[in-house]
Amino acid sequence: MTLKVLLAGGGTAGHTSPLLATAEVLRESGAEVTCLGTPRGLEVTLIPQAGYPLELVPPVPLPRKPGADLAKVPVRLRRSVAAAREIIERVQPDVVCGFGGYVSVPAYLAARKRVPIVVHEGNARPGIANKLGARFTTHVATSFPDTHLPHARLIGLPIRRLISQLDRAALRAEAREFFGLDPDRPTLLVTGGSQGARRINLAVSGAARELAAAGIQVLHVAGRVEEALPDRRDGDAPYVVEGFVDRMDLAYAAADFIVCRAGANTVTEVAVTGLPAAFVPLPIGNGEQAVNAHPVVQAGGALLIDDEAFTSRWVEQVVVPLLSDHDRLATMSDAAQHELPRDADRRLAEMVLAAGSSAGIP
Repeated sequence: MTLKVLLAGGGTAGHTSPLLATAEVLRESGAEVTCLGTPRGLEVTLIPQAGYPLELVPPVPLPRKPGADLAKVPVRLRRSVAAAREIIERVQPDVVCGFGGYVSVPAYLAARKRVPIVVHEGNARPGIANKLGARFTTHVATSFPDTHLPHARLIGLPIRRLISQLDRAALRAEAREFFGLDPDRPTLLVTGGSQGARRINLAVSGAARELAAAGIQVLHVAGRVEEALPDRRDGDAPYVVEGFVDRMDLAYAAADFIVCRAGANTVTEVAVTGLPAAFVPLPIGNGEQAVNAHPVVQAGGALLIDDEAFTSRWVEQVVVPLLSDHDRLATMSDAAQHELPRDADRRLAEMVLAAGSSAGIP
């Protein structure tokens, strides 16, 4: 009999990407996968593109401050839970797996005492949704060490096998040709995520002259930005600007070092590919990005720099000499790639299958 799995997650890539990586393994294992999301997130596009049925419930954002919106949360939550319960009754999943975020709260509440629940927490510091979900199950998976949830088991963050199995050295020549880079020059990769990061963009572009003088070429994935950036594809040291890159495997392979934010997906992908990094955590939220980066930084695989302190001068004084230090880059690469699990997609799929096949609800 085919095992039916309902995967709940969406809103941002932080929830959607690990969901899709896990869904792929589950589908290959013969499970029937349905996904649960809201109409507002990336899942509306990404999940159907990947070939999975998508069910939607109304979003229930939790306001950070008291006010009229906060007073509306109970009514909105009841509606969303009712919608999730109707979907569960219609789809008849053997197990529900949540990845956090708005959609997981109604999924956990609707599945409670009806269907076994698996919780996966992507960040080092758990969010409200997964703190709630972990109260309803013993099947709890985490991405980073020292995440405080009941019954937590460290398995890592599910990422695409295109990344987890990447051989950067083998793909380097192809990757640099793909982006129009010099095949032999030291290469800095810069990215602030799909939305971009103004601080990172301005700090690195402000050091463009010094980078070029040191013979360092730059692949700058700028995201959605308005600031003017150098785009110099000819000459001694190219500075290539891309708004968005859908082949991040090639971007990682082209690079010797990366400057980036410290979202859970980014930290995991950079670490398992052995790419030395300077993590510049997003300066808002509950500080989870800095905590995400700590295991890799403490192992010696990356540097950690506050957003406010990340300036062009820091790039000139730290990044430029580092890209000329081949021995240190090799040491950092080795430290990074042995710090976080690279097979979390398989591990989480096994946990989901085991929970769905169990006789009772934890």
